[in-house]
Amino acid sequence: MTRALTVGFDLDMTLIDSRPGIRATYRELSARTGVWIDADLAVSRLGPPLEKELANWFPEERIADMVDAFREIYPTHAVTPSPALPGAEGAIQAVRAAGGRSLVVTAKNEPHARLHLTHLGLGPDKVVGGLWAEAKAEALKENHARVYVGDHLGDIRGARAAGALAVSVATGPYDEEALRAAGADVVLPDLTAFPAWWAAYAERTAPLA
Repeated sequence: MTRALTVGFDLDMTLIDSRPGIRATYRELSARTGVWIDADLAVSRLGPPLEKELANWFPEERIADMVDAFREIYPTHAVTPSPALPGAEGAIQAVRAAGGRSLVVTAKNEPHARLHLTHLGLGPDKVVGGLWAEAKAEALKENHARVYVGDHLGDIRGARAAGALAVSVATGPYDEEALRAAGADVVLPDLTAFPAWWAAYAERTAPLA
């Protein structure tokens, strides 16, 4: 029996540009709480878990409540304004066309990740939420992912921890030079370059027996 090649993808700033929606959610949270949040600054450093960003604006004892408030606001403010990034649909289709499986592994909570993917018509084979950096290796290894595609240095660390090929796209907070310096195995400008790279990789990489 053979096992199809599985490719993992990060979500925010890899498959989708979630900045407009997250910006709107932070502004609404600020309006509701009366606490100033620099929403533009917050969306410039997407990647780590929500709790880390909220800790910049609220005292520790309020973080759990603010996570709940943010997640309550999120579906009505964040999903519709957030577009797919160029090449996102094509990347997932390229994996499928080669007989592979696509997996989304994200620090975003899973229900919200699924809302984005459904809204945009992106159909990975599986979605796992709530994992960041090295913790992403749990889902990558469980699903036998040979490749993980992300935009953040934490995504490179997750791929490394899983023994997967770290493919980086320069659509997030880091440019190509910084991604290479952090140890990415492959650096692409964005996902429009993924199908050509994937075709060559899949051709020379036999499925696991």
